[in-house]
Amino acid sequence: MSNIEWFSVAKESDVPEGRVRSVTARNDFICLSHYNGQWAAMDNHCPHQGGPLGEGSIEQEPDGLCWIRCPWHGWDFDPLTGVAKNGGNSKAQKIYPVEVRNGEVFVGLQAEAPHIRTTTDAIAETLVNWGLKRVFGMVGHSNLGLADAIRRCTEAGSLSFVGIRHEGAAAFAASAYGKLTGKPAACLSIAGPGSTNLMTGLWDAKVDRAPLIALTGQVQTQVFGPGAFQDIDLKSAFQAVARFSQTVLSTSKHTELASLACKNAIVERDVAHLIFPDDIQSQPSDEPAGKPDGRLGKPEVKPDDDDIEKAIEMINGARRPVIIVGHGAWDSRQRIIRLAESIGAPVVTTFKGKGLIPDSHRHAAGVIGRSGTPVASWFMNKSDLLIVLGASFSTHTGINAWKPIIQVDFEPMQLGKFHPVKLPVWGGIGAFSDAVAPRVKGAGDAENQIVELADRWRIWRDEKRRRLSEERDKGVHSAAVFDVLSRVTPEDALIAVDVGNNTYSFGRYFETKGQHLMMSGYLGSIGFGLPAAMGAWAATQDFEEYRGRKVISVSGDGGFGQYAMEMTTAVKYGMDITHVLLHNKELGKISKEQRSGEWPVWETSLVNPSFAEFARLCGAHGVTVNRSDQLESAILEALAYSGPALVEVMTDPRLI
Repeated sequence: MSNIEWFSVAKESDVPEGRVRSVTARNDFICLSHYNGQWAAMDNHCPHQGGPLGEGSIEQEPDGLCWIRCPWHGWDFDPLTGVAKNGGNSKAQKIYPVEVRNGEVFVGLQAEAPHIRTTTDAIAETLVNWGLKRVFGMVGHSNLGLADAIRRCTEAGSLSFVGIRHEGAAAFAASAYGKLTGKPAACLSIAGPGSTNLMTGLWDAKVDRAPLIALTGQVQTQVFGPGAFQDIDLKSAFQAVARFSQTVLSTSKHTELASLACKNAIVERDVAHLIFPDDIQSQPSDEPAGKPDGRLGKPEVKPDDDDIEKAIEMINGARRPVIIVGHGAWDSRQRIIRLAESIGAPVVTTFKGKGLIPDSHRHAAGVIGRSGTPVASWFMNKSDLLIVLGASFSTHTGINAWKPIIQVDFEPMQLGKFHPVKLPVWGGIGAFSDAVAPRVKGAGDAENQIVELADRWRIWRDEKRRRLSEERDKGVHSAAVFDVLSRVTPEDALIAVDVGNNTYSFGRYFETKGQHLMMSGYLGSIGFGLPAAMGAWAATQDFEEYRGRKVISVSGDGGFGQYAMEMTTAVKYGMDITHVLLHNKELGKISKEQRSGEWPVWETSLVNPSFAEFARLCGAHGVTVNRSDQLESAILEALAYSGPALVEVMTDPRLI
């Protein structure tokens, strides 16, 4: 017995005479029984369908024989020998030695055998080799083998995991992480409903071109198709949203599938998906882990020389050129600013590109579109040439299609996607800016737009101050909220913005200092804010360039309510997130759209708790603001708090 390890599993008083109980010794799941003064322990899995024998009962026959009855389907087992009463199991249950010492019950186990490397171990190692640092998700019955492989990586320090409360939050967090860093995070779910819950966040990543890897459990291969519990055709379900979607089978080249998933996510900036049947996850594997070496080229595309010459000619002939940049130009922002300075051009951003140039910069002209400012639209309308870099021409963007346009994008399908442009240029935005900037000087009779720009900002800032006086007794003006945030938010903060009237107000009133913004751009999904902030916080832990940067999220009460319980996730992991919640007790954006469409306002009111008190109940910092003069101190206190904090601002839904 020298190779036996003993584990305390219960107190004698925990299992009274005539009872059974499920216990765990090391990782063994054991049925512990106590009957007629005898203690016994056997494998807790019924051989029929794995039912937990320790949740069953002890039954005594008239002949005095004693049986443990499975709670699922009534199979009976002798507690001392593990033999099945009905003979349905030819092999008896595994029996463990038991000892009682000083009121404690001990179960003996053989020394633990070395871990046998599995298929999912090999895949997890491959994902790590490709640079995966973070997984958001929920551990469940059909992904346990995969989850254990992820656990081993986290314990080895090569991967980090965030256990969320809803899979939709996991997908949003991973999407925001990809938008911010350009690197994929993964989201983990079980089969069936866990997988379908990922869909909204996956579509958010797809349409905003954020790299993401979805890892979904699946039912066992032998029950594919006939309608087993939680069996849905995941490959078909993910077909539209995933650029790459494959099922890991026993005959698959497992690590090659993982490498292809990573490559598709990184190169295509899209969703990649791997499906893991339950029985495949723990199969032994000696397949070497995949690596990205020799499989990725340099990402920047040099524009064609003829296109560069045409662009220079057009820019030098323009009297009022304006540069419009979208989120796709974020990594080239300094190179774009140098181009703007060389030609004296205002720089306008789309809402998704807000923050790309600080509003304090003398060339910054604010945001165009529905969430924009009159400064930006005035310069766009007065322009005689638009240089559009990394931006789309969607209806929300609002770029004037009838202007002469140079459009630069590294994706050729984006060029002239919605209408023809004067000069479509395929290439990297930074490479274009570097090639053009030294050779452009602007037209000899070019107007001094930078002087005009300062005047236009004065007009708009005066207007914002006048709007603050509109505040009544029905709540704080949203302009006041973002006036304070503009002043106190750190210059390097990471800001996640939800969807709703809070979004429009943020776009109009918040003046950036270069903070990095994340939003649900093309999908426009309510509920994005808090989960996205969780993704941004994870990036501050995973990448040195984001280390120590403050994470702020902004939402309305409608958006926060979608994933409110993720506040407990933020508390669990000590996430340093400040959430600013504009609470107006309604879906204000929908009310406005109903009025605009001349519909009656219907079913947009909300019944809410005190969200500040809710945050405190979750273990976070929470404070309510009822007046504008309380805003600054409340927000500063929340920003100074080390951990999750929520500032609930009671706002007037009409003042947006």
